[in-house]
Amino acid sequence: MCTVCGCGGKYEKFGGARAHEARRIVRVEQDILAKNNAHAEKNREWLKARNILALNLVSSPGSGKTTLLEKTIAHMKATRPVFVIEGDQQTNFDAERIREAGAPAVQINTGKGCHLDAQMVNDAIRTLHPQENSLLLIENVGNLVCPASFDLGEACKVAILSVTEGEDKPMKYPDMFSAAKVMILNKIDLLPHLDFDVDQCISYAKRVNPGIHVVMLSARTGEGFEGWADWIEGMI
Repeated sequence: MCTVCGCGGKYEKFGGARAHEARRIVRVEQDILAKNNAHAEKNREWLKARNILALNLVSSPGSGKTTLLEKTIAHMKATRPVFVIEGDQQTNFDAERIREAGAPAVQINTGKGCHLDAQMVNDAIRTLHPQENSLLLIENVGNLVCPASFDLGEACKVAILSVTEGEDKPMKYPDMFSAAKVMILNKIDLLPHLDFDVDQCISYAKRVNPGIHVVMLSARTGEGFEGWADWIEGMI
């Protein structure tokens, strides 16, 4: 169970023993993050030395991350090797989909854990053996809270928000959208059927992160995909 995200318990009043316990939890959280950041830096150095671009894809469950990965693999694999690390609490369904799409994949099952951490990614990299000059896509556990705090050694986080979720998500989960360099608005093919304010959503995202880059696309139909592909090419 992750103490950093607060799912280990709540304290409505901080006094006496509870205040002492709260301070202890803060120290534990700081230790966890410091240890994770050290592993992340090692991952980053290893990836940089081999010219491997690693992207950490984060979102709520059902946003379309895996479909986006399949389309990205199909677009990129002719010019650059693509490798994938899949994070889920259970099952290897997504890793099987990725392999069928044509990319080597390693599945990480976190059990009750709500995010990937840098050590998990390091272990997966050792198993996956990504080639030099390749693209490494990391699909994090579906969650807009915990993954925001954990650096995996990636070049950047990519927050995927489907238009079925509501335009207020950047304000409800500001840490995630503040940590991300890119926000992908996915499932735009459904916009004619939804009451979703695109301009308001982008405004909210830029309120918490003025520098965030926004890409609108449909991973299912391919509409707008070139904006995502061009951004990746610009990062390589």
